[in-house]
Amino acid sequence: MNRSASASLYSPAILALAVELADYPIEKESAVRAEARSRTCGSVVDLSVSLDDQRQIATLGLRVSACAVGQAAAAIFAKGAIGCSAQGIAQTRREIARWLAGESDRPDWPRLEMLDPAVPHPGRHEAILLPWKAAEEALFNAADAR
Repeated sequence: MNRSASASLYSPAILALAVELADYPIEKESAVRAEARSRTCGSVVDLSVSLDDQRQIATLGLRVSACAVGQAAAAIFAKGAIGCSAQGIAQTRREIARWLAGESDRPDWPRLEMLDPAVPHPGRHEAILLPWKAAEEALFNAADAR
């Protein structure tokens, strides 16, 4: 990656998002948890959630070990995930994967446009998808445990 591409990818806005993760501490006692790991870069997202009566995300916590883009994606995920169902998370993950692959427009998720500079960097795509993958696994596992 050349210097100008790196500068646009790791913008102050992207770097600032990582700070937001402090607002979402992991809930160690939560029974609804999952971890997602990138095979390409080694990034890890550990997620805990509590669910409301409709089986939608009521609260969440994150522990993220990733590059700034992966951390930014986790913060973007966290801000928009409250109230989402397992099916909604799964659908959004599929839509984001298609967007990152250049197969569709950016899906409707709050602040996702902040990750536009990462689209031409396929090495970052899996890290971007990790929070949605972890949430999908946690929510479907919780549904199976009913």
